[in-house]
Amino acid sequence: MTGPPLVPMVHLIEAASKPVVAAIEGIALGGGLELALSCHYRIAHSKATLGFPEVALGLLPGAGGTQRLPRLIGVPAALDLITTGRHVTAAEARQLGIVDEVTDLNAVDAAVKFAQSVTGKSLDARRISTYPCPRPPDLDAIFERAMQQVRRSARGAIAPGTCVQAVHAAVTLPYAKGMERERELFSLLFTSGQARALQYYFFAQRAVSRWSTANGARWDTSKPRPVRKAAVIGLGTMGRGITVSLAQAGFSVVAVETQEQQLSEAKQAVSGMLERGAKRRGVPLAHDKIKYSCSVQAVADVDLVIEAVFEDMALKKTVFQQLSAICKPGALLCTNTSGLDIDELASQTQSPELVVGMHFFAPAHVMQLLEVVYGPRSSPEVVATAMQMGKKMGKVSVAVGNCRGFVGNRMLKPYLEQAFFLLEEGATPEQVDQVLEEFGFAMGVFKVSDLSGLDVGWKVRKSDGLVSPASTGTSARIRGGSRYSPLGDLLCERGRFGQKTGRGWFQYDKPGGRVAKPDPWLHGFLEEYRAQHGLVARRIDHQEVLERCLYALINEGFQILQDGIAAGPEDIDVIYVLGYGWPRHRGGPMFYAGQVGLDKVVERLEHYQQIHPDVPGLQPCSLLRKLAASGNPAIHKWREVIQKPRSQL
Repeated sequence: MTGPPLVPMVHLIEAASKPVVAAIEGIALGGGLELALSCHYRIAHSKATLGFPEVALGLLPGAGGTQRLPRLIGVPAALDLITTGRHVTAAEARQLGIVDEVTDLNAVDAAVKFAQSVTGKSLDARRISTYPCPRPPDLDAIFERAMQQVRRSARGAIAPGTCVQAVHAAVTLPYAKGMERERELFSLLFTSGQARALQYYFFAQRAVSRWSTANGARWDTSKPRPVRKAAVIGLGTMGRGITVSLAQAGFSVVAVETQEQQLSEAKQAVSGMLERGAKRRGVPLAHDKIKYSCSVQAVADVDLVIEAVFEDMALKKTVFQQLSAICKPGALLCTNTSGLDIDELASQTQSPELVVGMHFFAPAHVMQLLEVVYGPRSSPEVVATAMQMGKKMGKVSVAVGNCRGFVGNRMLKPYLEQAFFLLEEGATPEQVDQVLEEFGFAMGVFKVSDLSGLDVGWKVRKSDGLVSPASTGTSARIRGGSRYSPLGDLLCERGRFGQKTGRGWFQYDKPGGRVAKPDPWLHGFLEEYRAQHGLVARRIDHQEVLERCLYALINEGFQILQDGIAAGPEDIDVIYVLGYGWPRHRGGPMFYAGQVGLDKVVERLEHYQQIHPDVPGLQPCSLLRKLAASGNPAIHKWREVIQKPRSQL
């Protein structure tokens, strides 16, 4: 059963001869706020939240919201709320003029009392659709600035700009014509692929909380353990952010750093982060939640430990041996590794079932994503506890299986490789980044590499035995029978680590600089490198950059599904949007593959694999082939086709 259409209903309410007062408690978002705007008066409870979040779903307010709100509060304020989708408190709504009164008492009782006080008064001045829309003298400049702002922040999403057009109609057209324009623009968005992608992603974020593992554990049958006191071992950048996240979530935290200088710096940094967070969120400081120590013995009575020491297996093994001996029986032992083997760490403890990965993303107190990594021996209740901990910290937790790089970093590897290969073949870092940024990434692959530091990947490659002193001949570009690009290694050998040194794939004004500029030296270096290895530069077009980088990444995603490392495509898509900057309006890599057409992805991968037979990552995964051969089914039907593939755990 469906309710009455909203637009005729809001017009009937507004036209009523008796005063209609909206009582707002809880939330009035989207259609709820449009309904309230059709009333003659609005009373909100002090804890109420109001807003137009439709833009986050690729839409605009479609029941007069874009026409009434600017008439009520003016064009600049209406543009801000409608194009960003941000929510406002009752107090801010009162300040803006959206509501007439705010009460701490029962909003319905207050609204009844208010209605009685205005009985008999004329309603002519209370019907918002009859208001003239304010026209400030700099109106054209306001709309121009608004369009520039949404172009910068939307990165290719069409809904914010369409919202600006709808508000423009409120200023330039009579109300009835403005409503027609709003309806046209709403229909345009409603049928767009972007709206489908954003709505899919909205539900995908909720789907990941209903987790399952390859060994049969599930969200609805696994009970989390209570955690009151937690510990963080290692107070570098990640450890500090994790400490702040735990304290802000209300946990008592023991923060351990064995180096005294580092401990002193960490105290100061954590204090500053907590103060800024408390000010931003309007909440009390959480300083008293944290106790610092330079001794690992201080964690003896905690319920859960998160190890955040340097990404080195030998060091982490030592820490886990210590924790296993020190912690009370039943304490959960978690590691913040970004890709090391959870099972190998678990094997260092007396209770491997208590070990799980909690892979935070930097900065840990800001980034929303948490990969919860379970090993073959991790108990279901430990996975459930880590998932719930993430939720309490305000994270979107995604349960993933144990393999090299887990989900996010495992998929990143073929993406990075293709970017390197494109440079060898004739592209430049700025060309590759421009294509990826036009697609919707906030930063291209090479700018991200400069930001995180080229030496991070170099260290991993060295530990894997991939960095070779051979600089010429075939062996320089082959590892284990597959194509390898030493370009990143060669830059690191020259001390070019990215932003931290002022030089990397781009150049910066100074070490620590943020503004990336093309580097003539690097262009010359690439020309010399190609000549040295007998590579002839060719023109590489936009489409090839996009297809080789994205389809290689997507192909690895299908392999991850096939291996049972991720339970479904939603898990991968949420990880990539929240952790790796995949544009939200494109739904995530797996959703995007479905929109492109799985058969098309297979065909293009085969095309590039024929040209580059020494790149195994371009060979279409058998699950991808199977789904493509099944007639390109909708993404929510993929699990039926997958039919519980054999797990590689």
